[in-house]
Amino acid sequence: MANVVAFIGARGGSKGLPRKNLLPLAGKPLISYVIQDACQCRLIGRVCVFTDDPEIADVAKAHGAEVPFFLPDDMCTDDRKIEAVIKYAIDRLERDEGYRADIVVYLQSTDFFRKPEWIDWCIQQLLDDPSVETAFVAQKTHKNYWHKDDGVPLRVREADAQYGSRQSRRRFYYREDTGIACATRAHVIRRGERIGRTVRMFEYDSFWWDIHTEFDLWLVEKVMLEWLPHHPVA
Repeated sequence: MANVVAFIGARGGSKGLPRKNLLPLAGKPLISYVIQDACQCRLIGRVCVFTDDPEIADVAKAHGAEVPFFLPDDMCTDDRKIEAVIKYAIDRLERDEGYRADIVVYLQSTDFFRKPEWIDWCIQQLLDDPSVETAFVAQKTHKNYWHKDDGVPLRVREADAQYGSRQSRRRFYYREDTGIACATRAHVIRRGERIGRTVRMFEYDSFWWDIHTEFDLWLVEKVMLEWLPHHPVA
């Protein structure tokens, strides 16, 4: 049986929306929703919140998550890559407990309107096919993308430029939404990556929102209380 652990990062020093993981949202702390999503997954063995903040830890445990240890300060800086934090977490679980993760499920607490079935789908891809290193949620887009090189606008790929109706287009881009759900083999994390070389994508078309501002918080609560009761996520 594979050891599948959910990684939920929640540092206390969030800048854009201070203390966002503890903010009330439709009557519950924000972080409680991602914990609930993870706990409802049939394929996740451990739901772990990794934080440097005692109050976040208490709330996480009260809603069903483990907090195996506190993250050190150097794992909670603005410039610390999430890949390094996940690697630290799974390495320390092995060192402290002898628990060696096989699959790591990355979930962001600020991403809303995911379904637990999407998370299980990602995990199942890795269980079914040993060659798959990562499975994540992605959204198809018909937009044309540009970037700037020394201030000069350039197409991301000239050959992919398409205009006309969305229905007539033959090629689409897919946006990684790994914060909604991303299952990765632990050996990929141990080599310092979050996305492996062989992937599967769960394509979704549902409404999704990432909370970073007070407006985001207000909007998500509005959707939860006034829209979702009559229009469940597909």
